Amino acid sequence: MNALREFLHMGGYAVYVWSAYALGLVVLVWNVWAPLRHERQLERSLAASRSGREP
Repeated sequence: MNALREFLHMGGYAVYVWSAYALGLVVLVWNVWAPLRHERQLERSLAASRSGREP
């Protein structure tokens, strides 16, 4: 259990290391989510323009 605690503490740099991992994860999730959201908006816009009404 002590080894796990030392690993999580990262030699006193845990705040910097774990925040960098968290920020990296946020960027990766955003890079997946944003294009999918944009694609859905484009599909809705195209469907609305084909049916003759504006979104």
